[in-house]
Amino acid sequence: MYVVTLFGNSLLLFIILTEQSLHEPMYLFMSMLVAADLLLSTTTVPKMLAIFWFRAGEISFAACLTQMFFIHVSFMAESAILLAMAFDRYVAICDPLRYTILLTKSVIGKMGLAVVTRSFCTIFPLVFLVKRLNFCRTNLLPHNYCDYMAMARLACDDITVHVWYGVAVAIFIISLDAVLIAVSYGLILRAVFRLPSKDARLKALHTCSSHVCVILMFYVSSVFSSLAHQFRNIIPGYIVNLLANFYVLIPPMLNPIVYGVTTKEVLKRVINVFYRCWSRSSMPS
Repeated sequence: MYVVTLFGNSLLLFIILTEQSLHEPMYLFMSMLVAADLLLSTTTVPKMLAIFWFRAGEISFAACLTQMFFIHVSFMAESAILLAMAFDRYVAICDPLRYTILLTKSVIGKMGLAVVTRSFCTIFPLVFLVKRLNFCRTNLLPHNYCDYMAMARLACDDITVHVWYGVAVAIFIISLDAVLIAVSYGLILRAVFRLPSKDARLKALHTCSSHVCVILMFYVSSVFSSLAHQFRNIIPGYIVNLLANFYVLIPPMLNPIVYGVTTKEVLKRVINVFYRCWSRSSMPS
């Protein structure tokens, strides 16, 4: 899964960055999502493999904090990027005449900077909150990566502040992103079904299909993981771990496949890359 994730996301990022014709808002946001997926996978999976293959089940506190920070930063960034992509599709379908005016490269760059800034400013306080805790009981994490609440629950101190901070982030940031995405697609559907031609409606819906698949994979996997943590007292630990691993493994692996299959422009460039590689390898020396 990690090899597929690295290869698929790296190939997609390479194609978007090198193909001048793909330097459009939709594909630039796609490249941001790919970068977040690569960060999430590279932060978590190598340590998982070390645990499974070499029984390297130890990690220093500083390394665990670092892993926790990048896991949650990439998660926050993906949520914000999906919202930006929903806005991109809204403008493209509901206000196409102003698409190039509203979504210039400068605006996209500022949106990317806002994504990074929001993610950093939201997650950085967690590092200080965890560093202030006293750990006097077990130091065994119940997961194969360093999750914020899993670390906080190992402490001997009162973690009420940590719980409420996590709830506030979930409600005011992640849930707000999901609501705004739903509103965007509600407006998109209203605009699509007002189109006079069936072919135009199908074409408009097709442009959103890949994004909808990615949104569902991201939010469904994260919701199931969160629910498993909430009911960890009645759900077997291996089920909780399996669901917790879903959102760091499945979306990063499947996202480039979804975009490659459902986006005609990307699929054509991928085929061209493989064709050029095959042509060079089959040329006589």
